Amino acid sequence: MIRDSDILNVDQPELTAAERFYLPQIVEGMKTTIQHLGKTLLLKKPVTVQYPEQKREMRLDNYRGLHRLNRDEDGRVACVACFMCSTACPAHCIHIEAAESPWPDREKYPAKFDIDELRCIYCGMCEEACPVDAIELTYLYDLVGRTREEMILSKEELIAIYDETASVKPRKNPHVTGYPSTGQHRKMTDNPIVEDAT
Repeated sequence: MIRDSDILNVDQPELTAAERFYLPQIVEGMKTTIQHLGKTLLLKKPVTVQYPEQKREMRLDNYRGLHRLNRDEDGRVACVACFMCSTACPAHCIHIEAAESPWPDREKYPAKFDIDELRCIYCGMCEEACPVDAIELTYLYDLVGRTREEMILSKEELIAIYDETASVKPRKNPHVTGYPSTGQHRKMTDNPIVEDAT
């Protein structure tokens, strides 16, 4: 039973005439535009970049991009098909079909592992839930597909992303989990990533 003292009534605030016409927001937006214009014209410091020829520097420790399935020390897929990632996923974009493992050190492995990248919200819950660090979010962001089916990445495609990004630990574990940092953050020469300043 909910007590009356636990109920908080919130009244809708009265808006002024200027707020009803969004004037403060328009003024704030124009202020930002004029600041950027001043930086570009007066200081000759452009705010924009000519993508894709130029790319902004990215901080590796807090960016969540495409997923990858990690390999273990023996080169096998590290996933043990425990379904923790698909259970934790709020977007329900991970589909796993488990099979009996051909290796003696685990019971199951994923016979099928698909992620719908169009449905994913890149929250990182899957990598937080994984008990064996098999799934991680990388720094890659430029996935392109012409159909919805092309945006559903299979197990083989996720492992190929690992092979492409194996030299870099994608993110350090967030501070909220209390886990120690597990990766080295370094600047890559061919990818626009910088070290964490902290």
